[in-house]
Amino acid sequence: MYQALYRKWRPERFADVVGQQHITDTLRAQLESGRLSHAYLFTGTRGTGKTTCAKILARAVNCTDLQHGDPCGVCPACRGILDGSVLDVVEIDAASNNGVDNIRDIRDETRYTPASVKMRVYIIDEVHMLSQGAFNALLKTLEEPPAHVLFILATTEINKVPATILSRCQRFDFRRIAPHDIAHRLSEIAQQEDIPLTDGGARMIARLADGALRDALSILDRAAAGSSEPIDEERVAAGVGILAGDTAVTLMEHILTGDLTAAIGQLAESYTAGRELGAVLDQLLGLIRDMLLVKTSRSDVSALLSPAYSLKTVQHLCESVPASRLLAYTGILQDALTRMPHAANRRIEAELCVVRLCRLTAEDYDTLSGRVDALEEKLAHGVPMAPVPANAQPLPEGFPSDGDVPPPGEDDAPPKDSAPQAQPPAQPPKELECSPQWNDITLAAKKLLPMSKFAQLTFAKGILHGHDLLVVCEDAFTYDLCRENSVRQALTQAAQQVTGRPYRVKVIEESSISTLSTKANPVDEIIRRAGELDVACEIND
Repeated sequence: MYQALYRKWRPERFADVVGQQHITDTLRAQLESGRLSHAYLFTGTRGTGKTTCAKILARAVNCTDLQHGDPCGVCPACRGILDGSVLDVVEIDAASNNGVDNIRDIRDETRYTPASVKMRVYIIDEVHMLSQGAFNALLKTLEEPPAHVLFILATTEINKVPATILSRCQRFDFRRIAPHDIAHRLSEIAQQEDIPLTDGGARMIARLADGALRDALSILDRAAAGSSEPIDEERVAAGVGILAGDTAVTLMEHILTGDLTAAIGQLAESYTAGRELGAVLDQLLGLIRDMLLVKTSRSDVSALLSPAYSLKTVQHLCESVPASRLLAYTGILQDALTRMPHAANRRIEAELCVVRLCRLTAEDYDTLSGRVDALEEKLAHGVPMAPVPANAQPLPEGFPSDGDVPPPGEDDAPPKDSAPQAQPPAQPPKELECSPQWNDITLAAKKLLPMSKFAQLTFAKGILHGHDLLVVCEDAFTYDLCRENSVRQALTQAAQQVTGRPYRVKVIEESSISTLSTKANPVDEIIRRAGELDVACEIND
């Protein structure tokens, strides 16, 4: 039967343990000098070699022919412990044997000398899961065990182990394994197993493993199953459910340029391909972390970057982006990742996060200085401004100017039989431009609306004309939402709060404007449509 790679390639000597030389050298020196402790405590994150070192130490203390502190692997004691025939070496899972009775049984067994080896060894894995009574039952035996007994405790949560236990053990802290050490070990194993693993694939697996070699071997096992194709970054990303490095960079470019359509489209492609959207957002957060390092550090940080992205790529991404903007991105992503596990629809939550990333507002920055930094960065690299037509014509006759006069009442509606006046030809703008106050109006409306409705306002454009606030919607869904009384009232209140003047809110769907061409000014057409809305409302009345 096939055996998982992390089990098949579990180290059998201290020399084979990766990334924990500070521990293995100390243990081998103690074994060679005979200065062993009666109790050891191994702590560290998952997959860093705690249980592996405990098993190697159990064989080494009973080995009859030590090889520079490593067990020989051929003597009867080493072979018996490896195949499980030696009953004096006991491995206990404290998660399922955490009661007082289980520890009392161990305490009673320690009275008897080992039958076939020199020392009786108890390996208690996940020791932090023991109950308080079990810890108390273990205290005395752990402090003064018989000379033929050795305790090895292992835990991933050292904070849950009582101080009375810690003081009775010799503690070793296992570090996260460096990505380059994991990648090197993966390449060695892949070569032995005839797995076509590329260097890029090894580096990506090492980054995803987060310092755990066992997790890295599990990812390699998953990516290598069922195909003989080379295991590169794209295949690893597909197997794990995240974006490939180039895809993540492209998504970040869309966010930096504010191309919401492209960013949402790429997120939809990832969702259709089966990517975990929470992992996608987490990957974006990691990329922003690399960008912040490059942006804020005055020294070479290439060794600190994720292996999935080159220094040149990260430098290109953050070339014209202020650090305050990147910090605003991290706040938005962290909020989304916090809400994601409890969201009713994870896709919508991820899409709303991308909307906020593409449409940063002043409130997304932590401090006023951050907003100033972002503005200075834009000024330093040039702010694209909408061109003003040189031969722009005045608004059609019959529409009031933006004077400080009260808004017209219902009696001021145009007569039903009035003929529309001819408009002189004008050079239109290339695209519809919002009024400068629209962004402040939406921010003020944000406090009056749910997040879902506020996010949809980003798909609309606001134009202040006379005493009307014309809301032009890109699609039918936004049009229907903006016509709701709650949204109209919020916009009315927000417009008055920002400008100090009352405005009437008129909602228009952009697709219903039939004359948006180079022969007519789109703003004029919107105003004409708004006038028709007034006439229609009066007819209905």
